[in-house]
Amino acid sequence: MKFNREKFRQSLEAGTRRKDGGFVATMEFIALLAIMVLLVTANAMALYHLHREVRVLEQQQVTRLNASQTNSVATVHFNVASTDLK
Repeated sequence: MKFNREKFRQSLEAGTRRKDGGFVATMEFIALLAIMVLLVTANAMALYHLHREVRVLEQQQVTRLNASQTNSVATVHFNVASTDLK
């Protein structure tokens, strides 16, 4: 049985190419995963800050609306017992 060195060398080179391609694909996947994690973190932080700002604005509105009662109805209390109706 004769051993074919050239065929053996080609099969080894093809195998190393596949392994290198797998490594590159793995690194690309990890890089994309890291980018996705960064985006999710940034969005979560933005939502947190927006929620805080809405709470502050709501508190300011409640304070402002409670302080100014310009359209409220004036109530007048009469003391019937003290008036003389003779």
